[in-house]
Amino acid sequence: MSEPSTKPARVPLIVLAWAWVVIPFGYGVYQLFLKLVQLFG
Repeated sequence: MSEPSTKPARVPLIVLAWAWVVIPFGYGVYQLFLKLVQLFG
């Protein structure tokens, strides 16, 4: 049996999918941090 492996052609698609999730999430966390600084600062 061969181990399932990601084909090289799909790697950019996987990176794009993760970026699609991580970038807005990171922006939201950044905005939350700014609001917390205003609230408690």
